[in-house]
Amino acid sequence: MIDLISPSYRPPAANKLAVAMPASIFGYVLRTSGRHQIWLALLSIAVFLLTMGPLELQRRIVNSALGSGAMRDVTLLCAAYAALVLVSGGIKLALNIYRGWLSERAVLYLRQTVYDHAIESLREHDPDPVQEGVGMSIILAEAEPVGGFVGMSISEPLMQGGTLVTVFLYMIVLQPWMALFSFVLFSLQFFFVPRLQTAINRRAASRIQTMREISGEMIDDLGPGETDGDAQRLFAGRVGRIFSLNMAIYWLKFTMNFLMNLTHHLGVISILLIGGWYIVRLRSRDRESARARSGPGARRRRDVDHLGGGQVPPDRRRPRTTATLVCRL
Repeated sequence: MIDLISPSYRPPAANKLAVAMPASIFGYVLRTSGRHQIWLALLSIAVFLLTMGPLELQRRIVNSALGSGAMRDVTLLCAAYAALVLVSGGIKLALNIYRGWLSERAVLYLRQTVYDHAIESLREHDPDPVQEGVGMSIILAEAEPVGGFVGMSISEPLMQGGTLVTVFLYMIVLQPWMALFSFVLFSLQFFFVPRLQTAINRRAASRIQTMREISGEMIDDLGPGETDGDAQRLFAGRVGRIFSLNMAIYWLKFTMNFLMNLTHHLGVISILLIGGWYIVRLRSRDRESARARSGPGARRRRDVDHLGGGQVPPDRRRPRTTATLVCRL
């Protein structure tokens, strides 16, 4: 059984692990959490497969209330909706806790590994402020994002992509033209999201590199001896560079969020506009049909039909006078 509260292991010796450390981030993900990623993937699949359930139940509840009007059917559907929400929410809760545990496990693994490697290096080599600064930066600042990536690297894209595909398939079943229109609007994100995300990643890499340089300089500057003015100006310049990189990342990230929200709401507005136009058109057609059925031409046709059957329409009957009887004969 997995212990989700306390760490369940200690990493191996640093000198052995340093040789076997994967070269890529995904290699590190598989090395530290390969078996757990399978369970996270299964939970993610269960989450997006249950996405269609609430949508379909909402549709059936409304149709049942407007159609049959039977309160029993509405109550049963609402109970099924509540049960589905509980099941889906429980699976999401388990998925998020499992992700958090796996992320923290990866953070613990990375921090302990870097620390053990630094201790081993000090035993074999002279102190190097730059390497010490890199190790400090990894332990204090870089381990958390890496751990978060380990927990979400496979399950999050799988869940989001599966949810997207599931919703589109559901829309195709109900209204193919609406699904096609939504896909066209959604595809606009393929033009700006990859470009903005690439720009964010470049600035994030520069920020990490600058943070490592600052950590090394701080160890060197705060050591024995006096720190000269050039070192202080260099430190101030690199701190200002981190500020500029962070602000650039904020601009790019929130601009990307703005554009994604804009395309989403444009899709909703367009669907509501087209659907509203379609409903107005149908109602106009129904009114025209009703007007045609109640117009003068339709009244004359009804008169002919009634006369052909030997009857006079109720709204056209006159008092039975002698002249009327003669004309009828």
